[in-house]
Amino acid sequence: MARMNLPAPVEVTYKNMRFFITHNPTNAALNKFTEEFKKCGVTTIVRVCEATYGTTLVEKEGIHVLDWPFDDGNLVHCVAGLGRAPALVALAVIESGMKYEDAVQFIRQKRRGAFNSKHLLYLEKYRPKMRLQVKDSDGRRNNCWIQ
Repeated sequence: MARMNLPAPVEVTYKNMRFFITHNPTNAALNKFTEEFKKCGVTTIVRVCEATYGTTLVEKEGIHVLDWPFDDGNLVHCVAGLGRAPALVALAVIESGMKYEDAVQFIRQKRRGAFNSKHLLYLEKYRPKMRLQVKDSDGRRNNCWIQ
């Protein structure tokens, strides 16, 4: 089976939020990813694909892992961090006050190929609830890795 060229991780920063979008790592590559997480100050990982690695290593480093998997082909679809992850980041910046068109353009500048027609339709119809808090209780930035 040929190996797909995966896009490099990208950082998306808006207001006091900082996101990293990447493909889903494996146990074999987790040490390298964990080092990157630590260097970037990641505090939370949101896995939107099926789990491809154990959480013990990253949790040992004080990084919280949330599993929010979405089925491929439903509302959002992911290929190497081009679908589900950018859609969730778009929702976060929309919740923080950005218009959906601006959010799409903003993220596509960083993550070329992000979003398909389903994503765009969903984001266009999405109405923010303005419930997103963009700072931790101690006033620090929220650093999140979404894959």
